[in-house]
Amino acid sequence: MTGEPMRLEAMAVRMPDVADHPNRVPFTGVLTRVDEPSTRPPAGARGHRVVLTRAAALAALPSLLGMAVDYAPAWDGHDARRKCGIITHADVEGPRLTVAGYLFAKDFPEVERQMRQCLPGAMGMSWELADAHVEDLRAEIWTLTRATFTGAAILLREKAAYRDTSFAIAARTPASPAPPLCRQPRAEPVYASGRPAPSAPRRPARSVFIQPQLRKEEAWNPRPAKFGQAK
Repeated sequence: MTGEPMRLEAMAVRMPDVADHPNRVPFTGVLTRVDEPSTRPPAGARGHRVVLTRAAALAALPSLLGMAVDYAPAWDGHDARRKCGIITHADVEGPRLTVAGYLFAKDFPEVERQMRQCLPGAMGMSWELADAHVEDLRAEIWTLTRATFTGAAILLREKAAYRDTSFAIAARTPASPAPPLCRQPRAEPVYASGRPAPSAPRRPARSVFIQPQLRKEEAWNPRPAKFGQAK
């Protein structure tokens, strides 16, 4: 066998094991590829395709742990206000930066439903960066030599800047069915005598409308790398 062996770099945050936790569904994904140009320009790159170097990805792994994953209702971009999960594990394996974590399935049943109903391989991921350093702003393809991860988005793979990304959640066991899409009726209290307890009069329901605040991509403020900085 010739050539260099495949190298694996990994970091993780240990979460306590809780069997059949209703709000924690494990996920795995490929967030991006390192040392390879993006398929198309990501938002915030001023129309440039980008390359995240392996050295920059490895240096930024600690910033990725504990960050949230988010989604937009149309599955076509980012919405940092819709944080539906957490990243607890990050690897750089060959050209892939992979992640794992938990989806907040009870809080966001629509996200779990999308993952269960979509075609295999249809979903992907996209990183969110801050303080990205670009080796040469005049280059046709920007090379990122340093960055800080601030999160990631779940979206349709065809909408991601890197097409070779992925996102999938673990299958549920029979003992932990998918969360219902509507609330179950609340059980009425009962006295020891067996008679139902008198219930307090219910107030009429009020509709509250919230204007969503969407943004396609976290601003990552690309800056030219300064002389003497680590590449």
